[in-house]
Amino acid sequence: MSATRTASAHWEGDLFTGSGQVSLESSGIGTYDVSWPARTEEPGGKTSPEELIAAAHSACYNMAFSNVLAKAGQAPTTLDTTAAVTFVPGTGITEIKLSTVGSVPGLSAEDFQRMAEEAKDACPVSQALKAVPSITVESRLAS
Repeated sequence: MSATRTASAHWEGDLFTGSGQVSLESSGIGTYDVSWPARTEEPGGKTSPEELIAAAHSACYNMAFSNVLAKAGQAPTTLDTTAAVTFVPGTGITEIKLSTVGSVPGLSAEDFQRMAEEAKDACPVSQALKAVPSITVESRLAS
């Protein structure tokens, strides 16, 4: 079975002074303002393609990681992941840092880190973003 999700965007004006909106169509959960300054300076209440990529990557990574852990007989109690996507104007997305904290009873820190790396490679969004020069994951077990 396959699933297709859609989003749409509207833009008015030139790159530097224009602005637009991106709408999450499949879920219908909202329309969000975007602009060049929000992408390269302070967000100012607007989103950016990089923030949307970060949201997608962190959600997908948690799903992949929970699956890797469950397949090893170590289902997590919780996983909390932050994705930091770095954009350099004129260059593009240069780096994505995944930071994850998990509660997995009975799992060693070494095994958690090994499985975190495995999940990064298994994550479909990580796979889609292979052109990004650096995708790293920092992981730790919750105390």
